[in-house]
Amino acid sequence: MAWYDEAIFYHIYPFGLTNSPKENNYGEVEHRLNTVLPWISHIKEIGCNAIYIGPLFESVGHGYETTDYKKLDCRLGDNKDLTNFVAECHKAGITVILDGVFNHTGRDFFAFKDLQQNRENSPYKDWYCNVNFGGNNEYNDGFSYENWGGYNLLVKLNQKNPAVRDYICDVIRFWVDEYDIDGIRLDAADVLDFEYMSALRQVANEVKADFWLMGEVIHGDYSRWVNEGTLHSVTNYQLHKALFSGHNDHNYFEIAHTVKRLYEMGGNKPDGLKLYNFVDNHDVERIYTKLSNKAHFAPVHILLYTLPGIPSLYYGSEFGIEGKKEQFSDDSLRPALSLEDFKDAVKTNSFTALIAALGRTRQQSKALSYGDYQELVLTNRQYAFSRNTADDCAIVTVNNDDNPCTLTVGCGNYSTFVGALSGQKVTANNGTITVTVDANSGEIWLPETSGSKTTDKAVKLNVADAIAGTKAVAPEKTAPKKPTDETPAPDTKAMAPDSTTARVPVEHHNDNDAFEQGKIAGLQAAIIARMEKNGPVTEQMKNDVYNNTHYDSLINWIKSF
Repeated sequence: MAWYDEAIFYHIYPFGLTNSPKENNYGEVEHRLNTVLPWISHIKEIGCNAIYIGPLFESVGHGYETTDYKKLDCRLGDNKDLTNFVAECHKAGITVILDGVFNHTGRDFFAFKDLQQNRENSPYKDWYCNVNFGGNNEYNDGFSYENWGGYNLLVKLNQKNPAVRDYICDVIRFWVDEYDIDGIRLDAADVLDFEYMSALRQVANEVKADFWLMGEVIHGDYSRWVNEGTLHSVTNYQLHKALFSGHNDHNYFEIAHTVKRLYEMGGNKPDGLKLYNFVDNHDVERIYTKLSNKAHFAPVHILLYTLPGIPSLYYGSEFGIEGKKEQFSDDSLRPALSLEDFKDAVKTNSFTALIAALGRTRQQSKALSYGDYQELVLTNRQYAFSRNTADDCAIVTVNNDDNPCTLTVGCGNYSTFVGALSGQKVTANNGTITVTVDANSGEIWLPETSGSKTTDKAVKLNVADAIAGTKAVAPEKTAPKKPTDETPAPDTKAMAPDSTTARVPVEHHNDNDAFEQGKIAGLQAAIIARMEKNGPVTEQMKNDVYNNTHYDSLINWIKSF
C-alpha cells in the first residue's frame, strides 16, 4: 500500500487562488503562497489528505510557459516559501504533488534565450524540435521551431535529446531535495514521448519511496500510460464527462458503462488502474455550473468519492461556487477566494458538509480505496454498486430522480448496515438490504462493524436547502481587454494558452437543431477522430460514441478534450 492508494486530493491553481497578476514582470518577490497556508487546516477538515498544486514555477503568465524550473514564480514567493508550504502540509499529514510542465518551455527559458542569441552555434539548438534557421515567425527570431498547439509562446522540447532528459530528471531530483515533494502531475502527458516518460519513472522510483507520477491524459486506452514502466495514474476525463452528462441526461447507463469499461481496462482488478477522478478542474467549468439540476451536486460527489479511483476536489467547489468558461478568459474557472468568506462552511453550508462527510467516510472505509467493483442495480435514474475487500464492504446507492425510490440490493454476509451520511440503520434479510434513497441524493451503506459505527459524526444533509439558501460564488466579471491565455492575440505580447485548455469552438443550437441527424453524426465523428489521436480506438469505444445520440451530451464530450 502507498499513500496515494488512500489519497483524497485537493487541487489548487495557485495564481488564481492568490489573485496573482496575470503577467509576470520578473520584479519584486511577492509572498502570496503564504496566504495559502491557512487553507491547509480547511483542506484537512473536509477530509482531504493530499494536495495537487500548480503550476508554481517562474513563467510568463498562467504558468505553463516556464521560464525557470528551479525557482518559485516571484508572483508567489521564493523557494523558501514553497519549502515551508510543503513542510506545513506534511505536518498536517497531507502529501503534495506539483505540476511538471515538461513538454515545452516559455521563450524566456535559458536554453531558448541562448538559441536566440547564438543561433547555429548555440549548444541548445537541439533542445527544441525542428528548429529551422531558414525560417521565421511572428517574433522575427530569424528561425522557426515546433511549438505546442500552434502557439509559438510554447516552445516544444526535444524529448528524444538525452541532454533534455537529463536536465528534466535533474529538475525532479531538485524538487525532491529542495521542497520534499511527494509526486508530480505531468502536464500534457498524452503528447509526451513514452521513452521520455520511462526515464521520468526511473527517477521517480529512485528519489523517494512511493513517489507518484500522474499524467494529464484526455481519452484513449489509459493502460498505455498507466503501467509499471511509465505512470502510476492519469486524469480520468472519461469518467468526468460521464458524471455530469449522465446526470443531466438522466442516464446512469452512461456512467455505469464508463466505469465498467475502465474497470475492464485495468484487468477487472481494484488495483488495475488507480485513475485520478474529478468532476471539475482549472480547465473545465465548475460542476455546479454544468449541472442542469443543481440538486445533482449530491449524487455526483457521492459517486466521485466511491467509484474506483482516486478522488480529487477542485478548490472552491466544496462551497458550490460557479465557474463558466468565457470566450477570452479562464478567470472564472480560476478565481481568487478568501477563506474568511467561507468561515464555518462545514457547519453552515450543506455542500461543504457533504464533502466533509464524504471525506470522512472515504477515510473510514478501506473498501472504498481497495475494494473491487460490482454493479448491483442499474436504471436510467437509479444506480447501486458495491466495493468489497476480504474484510470490508461498502454499498453505494444513488438516485437522480425528483422522487425517492426504494432499492433492494445484495449485501453479502453482513447483518446490519449504517448510512454513512444519514446515520440510518438497515438490517439484512436473506442476504439483501432494502433501502430508500432520497430524491436527487444517495447514500453509502457501511457494515456496522466497520468505521460506520461512529455514527455520532454522521450528518443529515439537506442539499435542497443549500441550493435555495447558499449563493454560489463567482469572481467579478470584467470585460476582456484582449485575448489572454485562451486565444492569443496577433501581437507578440499576447499570452499563449496553457497546455491543458480545451479549445473546441462550440456553436449554440436550438432544440430542433439538436435532433438533426447530420449534426449528431458530425459530433460523433469528431469525437472518434479526437480519440484516435490518443491511441487505438476499439469497437467498444466507437459503440460508446455511436450509442450516445444526445446533442448536449456530445457537445460536453467534445469540450472535455
